[in-house]
Order: sequence, then structure tokens, then C-alpha cells
Amino acid sequence: MFTIEQYIKAETIDEAYALNQKKTATILGGCGWLKMSNRAIKTAIDLSCLDLNKIEETETEFRIGCMVSLHQIETNENIKSYFGDCIKECFCHIVGVQFRNCATIGGSIWGRFGFSDPLTLFLALEAKVNLFKKGLVPLSEFINLPVDRDILTQIILPKKGQKSCYLTHRASATDFPVLACAVSMFSNNDCKNTIQVAIGARPQKASLVFDENKILENGINDRTAQDFADYTINSLKFSSNMRGSADFRRHLTKVLVKRALLSINKEV
Repeated sequence: MFTIEQYIKAETIDEAYALNQKKTATILGGCGWLKMSNRAIKTAIDLSCLDLNKIEETETEFRIGCMVSLHQIETNENIKSYFGDCIKECFCHIVGVQFRNCATIGGSIWGRFGFSDPLTLFLALEAKVNLFKKGLVPLSEFINLPVDRDILTQIILPKKGQKSCYLTHRASATDFPVLACAVSMFSNNDCKNTIQVAIGARPQKASLVFDENKILENGINDRTAQDFADYTINSLKFSSNMRGSADFRRHLTKVLVKRALLSINKEV
């Protein structure tokens, strides 16, 4: 349980940023994880009046406000229509609907948790984050930045004709993932497909693997999918924790990467 000495509902993003420069200040999202901590918050900053709870679509991207709930994204028909089943598969296992109605995407991404489902999928989708001071930053760069006092205002999902698949292994349906795997295939202007894989819950935060050796250059089949899965486990570091050993996670990566690649190939 946490306690709050001073609660402020910010009227502008500039006010929120100024208040957040003190180390004793905390931005409030859905408080899903915050309520599990034992801490005293001197100044709690509420962003709910800043119109950051909307999903906007343009011809080139989806702009998701930091105060949008996980369930809003999960049930958004336009996002589902464009990205397919990977969105539902990413969000539907996170605790339960009541939790997902409260938890915000801003808190999920800002935390850069190793177990984060959205972080893993959005990394594979080439998402960007919009920070109040730094501006647009690729998610792949953001996850390695030191935690500072900036404010994440939006997550940007680009429309690049992605074909994506999201798979996890969990001890139970709503538990944290033992391993998370997101695979995306992009088509560029000369009609050659490019592949990238994000592996999360290693248990470190998600990391990308690219087809630098052009293993899949001539197409995806059972053999090339297996070769790329082997390449993926050799490109990443895995560790052990209470949910699984490093060796088990390596095995899961081989299985899930191959399965995701073959699944995407059927859609092409």
C-alpha cells in the first residue's frame, strides 16, 4: 500500500512536467503495480485531465495516449483490424479485465518491465514513444535509456503492412509469461520481406533480433524457421528465476520463434 501527502490533478502537461522534476513526485497511471508497493509519495501527479486517454488513427500510424487503458487497446476495432490477432493475444492474459480496465499503457511501457507483454509486442511492431521533452524516440532506444523525470505522453504504432504473431508460455493463463515472443514481417518498397523478433521475459526486458545473416531471404519453411530460431537463441542472453531456468527459456525460444514464423508465413 502507498500513501500520498499531496495529490495534484495537472491542468497542463507543462505543469505536470514541472511538478515531476522533484524526486519525491510520482506520476499516477492506473496504479496497478504502484498499489503493490510500500512507499510514501510526497506529490502524486494525475494526468487524467490532459486528454491523453484517446486512440487516434491517421493514414500512417495509431497514436495511443499514455492514459489509455490496456483493455481499450485490446478491444479497439481499428487496431485489431490492422494488426490482427497479435493484439488480443498480447493483452488478454494480463491478470483480468478489471485490471486491464485500470492499468494504462503509459505505465506498462514506462516501467520497461522484463515481463511486459505490450513492451515485447510493440518492440516488434517498431513502435515509438513520444516524450514531452525528448520528443519521438524509437521504443528500441527508449528501453535502454536511464529512467529520468520526463513524461511519456503517447505510444506510436506505425502502419508498415506488418504481419505479426505474438506467443507466450505461462505457468497459468493469467500469470506473468515465462517467455514472450513477438515476430513481425515487414514488406518494403521492393517487395522483399524483412523479419524481426522480440523476445521478452528472458527474464530481462525484451530485446530485438534481426535476420542479419539473411537466413529467411529465400522464404520461410520448416528448415529456415528452425535455423532462424537457433540463430535467435545464440543472439540473446537468458537467465533463471522462480518461473523457469535459462535452459528452459532457450528451449521455449526455439519452439515459439519457429511456430510464429510458420504462422506468419501462412498469412502471406
